[in-house]
This record gives sequence, structure tokens and C-alpha cells, in this order.
Amino acid sequence: MYGWIWRHLPGPFAVKLTIAVVLLLGIVALLMFVVFPWVEPRLWFNNVSVQ
Repeated sequence: MYGWIWRHLPGPFAVKLTIAVVLLLGIVALLMFVVFPWVEPRLWFNNVSVQ
């Protein structure tokens, strides 16, 4: 999969590397600010209480 992505990025090595880093940072930001906050209240192990 990563080889397929790398082959389809345009430009020489430096441009490919820059685009790959920007894509990776975008995916991490999407996970941190959208996906994880949406999933966190739905996790069953968050309801911890001592009785």
C-alpha cells in the first residue's frame, strides 16, 4: 500500500517526501481532533467507579 502511494505522488524525491509528511500530519490531526474525541465517550472502559 505504501509503495502504491509513493509511486503515485508527483515530482522528485524531495517533493514526494514533503507531500508524504504533509499527508501524514493531516491524518494525525484528523485522528487527534475529530476521530478520537468522537470515540472517547463511547468506550466501555471509561465508566470506572469504586463501589
